[in-house]
Amino acid sequence: MASLKEIRNRIGSVQSTQKITGAMKLVSAAKLRRAQNSIIGLRPYSNKLNEILSNISSSIPNKSEMPLFAQREPNRILLIVITSNRGLCGSFNSSITKETQRYIEENYSEQLENNNVDLICIGKKGKEQLEKKYNVVDHYETFIERTQFHPIAEFAETLMDRYINRDYDRIEIIYNRFVNPAVQKIEIEQYLPIVEDDGAEEGQNQLAIDYIYEPSKAELLELLVPKILKTQFFKTILDSVASEHGARMTSMSKATDNAIELLKELRLAYNNARQAAITNELNEIVSGAEALKG
Repeated sequence: MASLKEIRNRIGSVQSTQKITGAMKLVSAAKLRRAQNSIIGLRPYSNKLNEILSNISSSIPNKSEMPLFAQREPNRILLIVITSNRGLCGSFNSSITKETQRYIEENYSEQLENNNVDLICIGKKGKEQLEKKYNVVDHYETFIERTQFHPIAEFAETLMDRYINRDYDRIEIIYNRFVNPAVQKIEIEQYLPIVEDDGAEEGQNQLAIDYIYEPSKAELLELLVPKILKTQFFKTILDSVASEHGARMTSMSKATDNAIELLKELRLAYNNARQAAITNELNEIVSGAEALKG
């Protein structure tokens, strides 16, 4: 059995940990509230833009000739992997890196052998893990710390330029989509070329209204597509940030609860050890007194 001093030291250590995890839980809860409001506010705007895009593009027969719609044989692949800059958020980062490895091995093993799979990591943790095995051509940490639209939109524009210049034949994003503070869902979305949902198109065609467009549909599409792609990428960053804070808040909440349970066990063990020490001292006193009588 551990000594009273050892148990006291452990109780002090667990109490310190409990204070830290409790404080981190409160900080993450405050950050989550702001991030959650941002993503919830942006989703209707993003969805409406996508609806407008589908409405216009469904009636244009030659949109495949447009650079961002052009489908090519996927020889050169670029994956955008979004993680966090910090740990202590449960399996938030490890699940993304594991899913990235699985996805590459299952879908792009041939391209990987030919060194035609590149990664851009947004978040420090993803870079640290994935650069050991894959070609990480660039990484960004500020997007996570300061979720401002303009720098993220500029990055999205460079992705469009790389696709138009045929640096890559397919660009995909792997990230955590925010569902609620306790649930994050890993999503793998094709960013470029733009892929439309045939089922959605059919439904929209049935309800299509013959609008008069000014400028023409093609010109309007050229103006809208870059804006929609920038908004879409900004939304994935906000989703990931909200997911990170939700995962960290949940993780710190569990750690705090575990510390409380461990403190109960340690205090019980301390009381038992203290009672045993008192009993031994009493036995020694009684034994000494009996020996003096004899």
